[in-house]
Amino acid sequence: MEQNISITIDGQYQGLDPVFSALPDGTTARFLYIHVPFCFHKCHYCDFYSFVDSRDQQGAFLDALETELATIAPWADPDAGLKTIFVGGGTPTLLAVPLWERLLVTLDRLFPLAQVPNREMSVECNPETATPELFDVLTRGGVGGVGGVNRISIGAQSFDPVMLKALERWHEPPSVHRALELARDAGIHRASIDLIFAIPGQTIEMWEGDLDVLCTFASEGLIDHASCYALTYEPNTAITKRLERGDFQAVDEDTEAAMYELTIDRLARAGLERYEVSNFARPGAECEHNLAYWRQHNWLAAGPSASGHMAGHLWKNVPRLSDWMKSVNPPPTPERVRGWSEIVDHEPPDPRRSLAERIMLGVRIREGIPMSELLDRAESLGVREPIEQEIERQIGLGFVERSSDALRLTNSGFLHADGVASALMVRLDADP
Repeated sequence: MEQNISITIDGQYQGLDPVFSALPDGTTARFLYIHVPFCFHKCHYCDFYSFVDSRDQQGAFLDALETELATIAPWADPDAGLKTIFVGGGTPTLLAVPLWERLLVTLDRLFPLAQVPNREMSVECNPETATPELFDVLTRGGVGGVGGVNRISIGAQSFDPVMLKALERWHEPPSVHRALELARDAGIHRASIDLIFAIPGQTIEMWEGDLDVLCTFASEGLIDHASCYALTYEPNTAITKRLERGDFQAVDEDTEAAMYELTIDRLARAGLERYEVSNFARPGAECEHNLAYWRQHNWLAAGPSASGHMAGHLWKNVPRLSDWMKSVNPPPTPERVRGWSEIVDHEPPDPRRSLAERIMLGVRIREGIPMSELLDRAESLGVREPIEQEIERQIGLGFVERSSDALRLTNSGFLHADGVASALMVRLDADP
C-alpha cells in the first residue's frame, strides 16, 4: 500500500520541496519526464495513472503543470541544458493543440532547448490522435520555432484486430501507418513503435504477422526504433483480475520465449539491434531518455504520478489529477510552498538499494554495467566477494560475460535477465 509521506512528518506538512532543499549543492539533471494523464479509454492491462478525458480539465492541468515546471527548472543543468524530454501518459497527444502550443513555449522559456545539440524530445502518441495540425505544432516548437518534438513513440500494441480487441485497444491498424507518414511529412524523422506479445489467444504465427508489419515500416524508413514487450499482468489491473477469475489462460512460458527469440531474429534482419531486453534500434537511434533511467542518471519529473530521481532520492508525485493540482497550487499558508507536488513512495538515498537498482536495470541493457563500478560499490558495502562469486556462477551458467570491463548478458542470458539480476541482488544481503 502506498504511503503518502507528504502529509505529516513529525506533525508537519512535507512535500517534494524538502527533498530538493536537501540535495547536495550543484545537483542538477539533464533529463525531464512529463506525465499527461488523459486517455479516451482505459486499457484493462495498463497500470499507469490515466483516466478518460472529457477535455474539461485540460486547461487547469496545464496551469498546474506550468507552475510545477517553473519550480523545478532551477535544477536543470544550467550549462549543458536538458538532453532529453519525454512526454508520456496516458495519451499526451489528446492534449488540445492550442495547449500543446502553449506547453512548448513554456518548455522553451524555462529550459532553452535550442542551445542543446542533438537533444531528444519524445512524445507518446495514439495513432488515432495523429493530425497534420498536431504534428505541425509539435515540430514547430516554442519561441521562434525552436525546441520542437523530434521523436514520437506510437502505441500500436498489435496490427491484428483480434489482438487489439483482446487488449481493449481502440484504434484501427491502418491508422499506425498513417500516423507515421504524417509525422515524417511534418519533419519528425525519429519514430518508435510499441508492440505487445504473449497476448491471450495469440499464436506464434499471429505474432510473426505483427513483426512482418513492423519490419516493413523499418524498410520504408518510417521507424528507427521498436519496443516489444511480453504482456505483463500487473497487480490490480482489470486483465489480472480476469485472469485470476479464469476468464482466459495466459500464454505458456515456452511459447512466450519462442516469440521473444523470433522477435530478436526478425528485427535484427530488419536493422533494429537489441540494446535492452525489450528495446531495439538502428545504431545511433537508441532512446536516450530511457537509457538515462537504466544508467541511473538524475531526472526531473512533472505531472500527476510522475516519478523522479535526484542524487539517490526516488519519488513519485501524488497520483489523481485533483490531488496533484491542489498540492501544486495550495491555499496560501506559511508551511505550503506553491509549485511543489505532494509525493508518494519516497525513498531517500540508500547505497544498498541504489546498487540493487543499478544491477536490476544495468544488466538489462546491451552495454551492461562497468565491472569496476560494480565491484567498487560492492566493496564499499562489504559484499565484493559474494558478488564476485555470483558473477562467476552466472558466467558458468552461460548467462553473463565480461566484455570490455563490463558485465553483460549473453544472448541466452537475455532470456533470464530478471533471474540474473535477482541472483546478484540477493548477494547484496550477504553478511560482510
